[in-house]
Amino acid sequence: MRPLFHSSSLCVFARPRLISRHLSYSQQLQASVLTVPTPRNGLHSNGATARISNVRVRTSQFHRTLRRGILANYLKERYYPISLGEVLNSRYQVITKLGFGASSTVWLCRDLHQDRHLILKVHVRSRRQLPEVQISRHLKALHENHVGEKYIRLVLDSFEIEGPHGVHPCILYPPAGVDILDYMQCLEGGSLPENLLRVTIRFMLIALDYLHGANVIHTDIQPGNILLGIEDDSILAEMEEEELNEPAPRKQLDDRTIFATRAMPLSSGEPVLADLGEARLAQGNQTGLIMPNLYRAPEVLLGMKWDNKVDIWAIGQTAWTLLESRHLFTKPDLESDADNARRFAEMISLLGPPPVEFLRRSEESLKFWDENGNWKCLADIPEQSITSRETQLDGDNKKLFLQFLRKALCWLPEERPSARELIMDEWLRGDDY
Repeated sequence: MRPLFHSSSLCVFARPRLISRHLSYSQQLQASVLTVPTPRNGLHSNGATARISNVRVRTSQFHRTLRRGILANYLKERYYPISLGEVLNSRYQVITKLGFGASSTVWLCRDLHQDRHLILKVHVRSRRQLPEVQISRHLKALHENHVGEKYIRLVLDSFEIEGPHGVHPCILYPPAGVDILDYMQCLEGGSLPENLLRVTIRFMLIALDYLHGANVIHTDIQPGNILLGIEDDSILAEMEEEELNEPAPRKQLDDRTIFATRAMPLSSGEPVLADLGEARLAQGNQTGLIMPNLYRAPEVLLGMKWDNKVDIWAIGQTAWTLLESRHLFTKPDLESDADNARRFAEMISLLGPPPVEFLRRSEESLKFWDENGNWKCLADIPEQSITSRETQLDGDNKKLFLQFLRKALCWLPEERPSARELIMDEWLRGDDY
């Protein structure tokens, strides 16, 4: 039996029907842009396509920016001292720095074997095998003709390099543009228009149907992991040319050079779901702490067993964040029982009380509710509703969006629809069918 999202299928889920009947995803993105965004890190951008400015940042200014940008727990010995122009694995030539984090640095590079641009992630020193590589190999080995594969950023290649202080795993990806949060900085009010939100969530659900059908749970769905595709690769060649003509600022240390990051140009390709670094290859119920604090499903908060429905919960919260340009739950820290109590109080105010059936699945729930499901009032329940909190829509559109949200944010995981079922939701379908 051919899968529902088979790439050659003519059913309503086939790719051409995912976009507006009037405008492509790219055209809708371009039509929504009012101003060019300032990237959240890296150099300022200028011009209609947000290409790197030719104005060099002064060294003193760069040093101030660098001090603000370096991680609080930064230890240079953990990072590979990469140099621009360096060729890694006898194949990948480093062009310019795109970003950094607690576990890696990210670079634009050129594949010298196939004459193409790729994204290189160089991890901090580690002997640990990267789960993302294993997950990508698993997905590629399936050879499924599922359209959702196009909307997942898989690993193209991986290798290790020996640094002065240890071994560093390296991963190569296809190029992708800014994440959708950076794109939203272009928009009036900083939120995604409803028409674009519907299409974006549909793409993500098709990607999830592909993952879940392959027994992969993403566990880290959030706006920062939704990247816009690059339709025109010439913008990458232009970045390379800009680096040659106007090198990025840098700071020279005794044993390495620290480079400023360049922002990726604004692009308008179809979205892809990135970062399989926290994904799980598993069937059935799982255990353990997963998901970012702000997007964590209640069954995970209470230490219950969980399955791929945690991704559906995260899709619901992501849709809210993109539409409202703010998080559904306002307490980011979950370090103590008091923090968890405040989160549960918010959930109750917006979603109603959890079913007793759900609470009885975990002894942890007895910290916050009694055995009959009554709230112990460890935190005050805010006087609000999900209807009053939602401010971007009105009329039937608001009603249908909240209906969609309640499906995804159901306390009972088994009552949340699958990705395949949720894509049939009336609000998500809109006027496109």
